[in-house]
Amino acid sequence: MHHATDNRPGLLLAMGPGVAEDMLADHHRDRLTALTRTDPHLIAHDLAAPAPPVAAALAAADVLLTCWGAPPLTAEVLDAAPRLRAVVHAAGSVKHHITDACWERGIAVTSVAAANALPVAEYTLAAILFAGKHVLRSAQRYEELRADHSWRRELSSAGNYRRTVGIVGASRIGRRVIELLRPFDLRVLLYDPYVDVAEAVALGVVCTELDELCARSDIITVHAPELPSTRHMIDARRLALMQAGSTLINTSRGSLVDEDALLQELVSGRLHAVLDVTEPEVPPADSPLYELPNVLLTPHVAGSLGNELHRMTDMALAEVERFAAGLPFADPVHPGALNHSA
Repeated sequence: MHHATDNRPGLLLAMGPGVAEDMLADHHRDRLTALTRTDPHLIAHDLAAPAPPVAAALAAADVLLTCWGAPPLTAEVLDAAPRLRAVVHAAGSVKHHITDACWERGIAVTSVAAANALPVAEYTLAAILFAGKHVLRSAQRYEELRADHSWRRELSSAGNYRRTVGIVGASRIGRRVIELLRPFDLRVLLYDPYVDVAEAVALGVVCTELDELCARSDIITVHAPELPSTRHMIDARRLALMQAGSTLINTSRGSLVDEDALLQELVSGRLHAVLDVTEPEVPPADSPLYELPNVLLTPHVAGSLGNELHRMTDMALAEVERFAAGLPFADPVHPGALNHSA
């Protein structure tokens, strides 16, 4: 097939145990072997003390294809990879494995955060529309009553006509949520210190301070990155500003919300919540979050799952193809942007 003058780049897969089986279908492996010199069944879980086949593949690699659980690319690892010029990350954040040493050596990095943003935004859209329609509450009441009832009167405060939705953070996911909300009759507020008025107008949202967003929104959805400055940004004081009966949606990170303060508001019944993330990531078995009727708790499933993983792989392979063709990445990661992104 390929002759002695094989100028396909060398590629090594590096990710956590079991990840490649979920990410790569047979046609993905075929495409990898067409584009690059690689063993698509050799997966590096450890690059610090690699087994001989991995060490050889690392030494010959021009590009790494990484995903969840990828080992950190320390200076020592990079010393063992003299040809390495690029890293394609088939998932969202690169903070866990891309080190300063990578940037210092001028290694090009790309991630498919854009692909992972889509399912999170879809989950959020569904949560917003269901929250506005009081779907959870009416389903539970129906289960209790099992009879006809004056639903129109009981649900007179429900509905998605001109509801106010507050978006916290114009991240990739936040922006995608704003796009998905366009067809609906909703008012959209945005809190993001990096977005100016002109950009807000282009997005079709109204910029506000976070306190005002909390006070005015019927539904608040959190899309800010996890940073020291964002820890507990939704705290007891801001939760108290929220209107009775309003809903907080969190698909970002548990640490952005003061969970003890939120629990008090949820146990009292004053607020509702849709939580895909918590702190800790799995609440203790006796947590009220599992049983509260005004809480929809899901086990961190808003991001890519099932067949959505293949969207990330497809996007990553498109970047591998660009690299193999000598083209710049379509969606490069810039080191400066990591200070205020996920």
